[in-house]
Amino acid sequence: MSDNHIDPTKEAFAALKNLPLDHPVDMLNLVKLRDHANYADGRTATGAEAYAAYGKESRPIFTKVGGKIIWSGEPQHIVIGPQTETWDVAFVARYPTGQAFLNMVYDPEYQAIVFHRQAALKTSRLIRTKTRESGQGFG
Repeated sequence: MSDNHIDPTKEAFAALKNLPLDHPVDMLNLVKLRDHANYADGRTATGAEAYAAYGKESRPIFTKVGGKIIWSGEPQHIVIGPQTETWDVAFVARYPTGQAFLNMVYDPEYQAIVFHRQAALKTSRLIRTKTRESGQGFG
């Protein structure tokens, strides 16, 4: 369990696994980095450096399951919402199926490098969405 929203709780992960796994999903990622990474082995790096290492080492696993980044942006200002909840990184990752996301998470190679993400993050939000046609309005 994570009080800082770095890893999913057991309950949240169980609920994720119970969602339909046979259609494309988009994962909205909001990331706040630590000033200094929190590596268990004591190595030193900034949060940005640790997150870059996570990105570099996870990219082959992400692409192997068919993932791709479909949108990325640099958060600048909270217009609506808590002004204390600011983000350093925002992006949407698309997976061909919900199962593909789980395959990545369970991949032993991914599990061996996810410690970079855990060291880098101060807090995060990861929101699974079901892809729908663009241009269909707000509803």
